[in-house]
Amino acid sequence: MSNEAPVIVQKLWNFCNVLRDDGVSYGDYVQQLTNLLFLKMADEQTKPPFKKKSMIPKGYDWQTLTDKTGDDLETHYRHVLENLSKEKELLGTIFRKSQNKIQDPAKLERLIKLIDGDSKDEILWNGMNIDVKGEIYEGLLEKNAEDVKSGAGQYFTPRALIDAIVDVMQPKPKETIGDPACGTGGFFLSAHKYIADNFSLDPDQKKFLKTKTFKGWDIVTEVVRLCAMSMYLHGIGEKASQIVSGDSLVSDSGDRFDVVMTNPPFGKKSSTIIFSESGKAERETLSYERDDFWATTSNKQLNFLQHVKTILKANGRCAIVLPDNVLFEGGAGETVRKKMLENTDCHTLLRLPTGIFYAGGVKANVLFFDKKPARTDGKAWTDRLWIYDFRTNQHFTLKENQLSRDNLDDFVKCYNAKNTLKRKESKNFKSFPYDELVKRDKVSLDVFWLKDDSIEDVDNLPPPEEISKEIKKNLDSALDSVKSLIKSLGKN
Repeated sequence: MSNEAPVIVQKLWNFCNVLRDDGVSYGDYVQQLTNLLFLKMADEQTKPPFKKKSMIPKGYDWQTLTDKTGDDLETHYRHVLENLSKEKELLGTIFRKSQNKIQDPAKLERLIKLIDGDSKDEILWNGMNIDVKGEIYEGLLEKNAEDVKSGAGQYFTPRALIDAIVDVMQPKPKETIGDPACGTGGFFLSAHKYIADNFSLDPDQKKFLKTKTFKGWDIVTEVVRLCAMSMYLHGIGEKASQIVSGDSLVSDSGDRFDVVMTNPPFGKKSSTIIFSESGKAERETLSYERDDFWATTSNKQLNFLQHVKTILKANGRCAIVLPDNVLFEGGAGETVRKKMLENTDCHTLLRLPTGIFYAGGVKANVLFFDKKPARTDGKAWTDRLWIYDFRTNQHFTLKENQLSRDNLDDFVKCYNAKNTLKRKESKNFKSFPYDELVKRDKVSLDVFWLKDDSIEDVDNLPPPEEISKEIKKNLDSALDSVKSLIKSLGKN
């Protein structure tokens, strides 16, 4: 982050603490900031050096907010949100279902002035470059994710993990990149930066990166808004929104990507709330009946894995975050794993430590695979699966010991993206041939070999008779204590 970004994030966040006294939550606050920042950015685009035509309809732009005060401002802002939510493309995506949650006109006016930067005490928004604005917004999203009560953390993948995945996936100019569960767009932003930093782009490649490289889906309206805004602040996209609001698993959209990087939402089942005849709310489990799926199941992660296989181009590359149950679960899980090993090149698995996700206690992995065309020789595409154990004896927390990018340096080095055929085994990195994997119970990919230091060393335990004597001694001591208590109670 640049030096000024954290200071501005804190300044904006401090004002949120003022609003919380009026019942405005962190999530609501970030959404109001999103609306106002977009209007401010759109206003900037109409001034030098840009001098572009405003995408905001006349009468609802930033200037109309700065010209009003008190109840007039609150009423006008409500009308602005109502009308912009009916617009199409990017405007409609950003303002979809937006409502004003700041009921105190004085505090709404103060927030507008804070963003407008019209005095020495306010944020000089006009003078910032696009990267700093993007960093500020990311900082706000991260602050929002840290608030456990809001539940926003489930849409936030650790940036250190995202950057390591992008570093080994190595996206290239003019490659298309998809994410069917994009959350706040972390993979897109990291991939955009990687391509911009590692390649000297010609004008055609720059335009492709800005307008045609990315496409994402998310089922939560508020998250779609945050993602679209974050990408816009990072200079990605123009009038059209590259983020779709909806359930990407419902059907094959027809899109095909060179690269897919995704962290589908945790939780084993797909479900929706329905109402019975008596009016009682019930959860109905969803199974997606699709011809392109190998197995019909209500397991959300297995469905995402099958969906990703569909939306990849031939020889397309994928990195997908999956919980442990996908590696060993029977039934549909066994079917999908077997088909994945046969029909794609499942070449790498990164086993992640606990304590790095905002959803507590999650045991997750990153599966890397390449989609392959159909074979006629009956052989499986997976030759061997390389597993990197980054879980055993690793201890991270969200506050005291956060995951950083350099924690993943050894994995990136072992992955050897430039030439995966020249990989070498190490203490944490082992390979397992296809023939060995398919013989495992239920084709389980849940493989460990490192010794967990937190578990007692069974090889050096005392002889059974000594253990028995120790147990007897402890039981006798406990029995004596009980007898003494009974005796004491009898006296009283």
